Amino acid sequence: MKKNYYVFITWITTVILYCLPLHTNAAKKNAPVVVAYVTSWSHILPDPEVVTHINYAFGHINENFNEIGIANEERLRTIVKLKKKKPTLKILLSIGGWGSGRFSEMAASAKHRAEFAADCKRIIHEYNLDGIDIDWEYPTSKAAGISASPEDTSNYTQMMKEIRKAIGKKKLLTLASVASGQYIDFTAIKPYIDFVNIMTYDIANPPYHHASLFRSVFTHGISCEEAVEAHVRAGIPIHHLVLGIPFYGHGKESITNFINYKDIVKLIDNGMYIRKWDAQAKVPYLVNTDGKMVCTYEDTESIDRKCLFIREKGMLGAMYWDYDGDDAQGTLRKAVYKGVKRKNKGGL
Repeated sequence: MKKNYYVFITWITTVILYCLPLHTNAAKKNAPVVVAYVTSWSHILPDPEVVTHINYAFGHINENFNEIGIANEERLRTIVKLKKKKPTLKILLSIGGWGSGRFSEMAASAKHRAEFAADCKRIIHEYNLDGIDIDWEYPTSKAAGISASPEDTSNYTQMMKEIRKAIGKKKLLTLASVASGQYIDFTAIKPYIDFVNIMTYDIANPPYHHASLFRSVFTHGISCEEAVEAHVRAGIPIHHLVLGIPFYGHGKESITNFINYKDIVKLIDNGMYIRKWDAQAKVPYLVNTDGKMVCTYEDTESIDRKCLFIREKGMLGAMYWDYDGDDAQGTLRKAVYKGVKRKNKGGL
């Protein structure tokens, strides 16, 4: 009888946690978001008129696991000044990134978690930021060459709880999540976060797409549609999910593995490669003179399709990595902003 009682209590607790709404600040109004990752190493100043949020990349955990170092602090201060031009602009510090470690050690210690969260609060106030974005790639995984532990998932939850407690209800707390929705207990962190940025890119290399919207014969791994479904199943309402869009491609042979959109355009303009369109996956790709796929990327047509998907599915908006990958005319960033804000006029 006692065992059944505890089973019942556990079940009730799980149901309550699942039904709890996300902690939402800006997101609760369901205003569409356009989140741009802006890097510390770029020299381009972002246009505040085509974004709603800027995630400054990156901050990193220090060797003592309790404080945050910011790359190129002066650039961050310059970007924050953009709020004078657009007071509604939200600027967050993104902490982590590929290969950025010490998360596992920090999150494993209650003392370090509290110190780290307190430093998040300090940075928000010192730099006049609107919140924190956590980009831990990935809890329990050593794929990026960082330390990991089986306890990372539960410690991640405690870390997010501690950060929310420190920064208060009015500041934003977001995260970047791998496309598959692995590694994080989304039901547990739901009360503490505002929204989730899904990294729906880097899923494969040619001859496969790295960010196909839907599945096709050139999809190897997960599609964007399937990634969104995975996160909904994991416990995040679809109207708190943000779809990631890459401003770069992946190449093979004579095209580098990582190539920005602005450089892909030059290859097409020079007549070196031919653009093709995958009508099933809704993404473009380049072929060489032999007809072989040598580059997978995004352009305005695929972005229009993804933004239509975002609107029709009721997602919160779009995120892209990174601002500097676009061409001088701002072709992709303008397409994202226009696409997210546009009203539906047709189906997928």
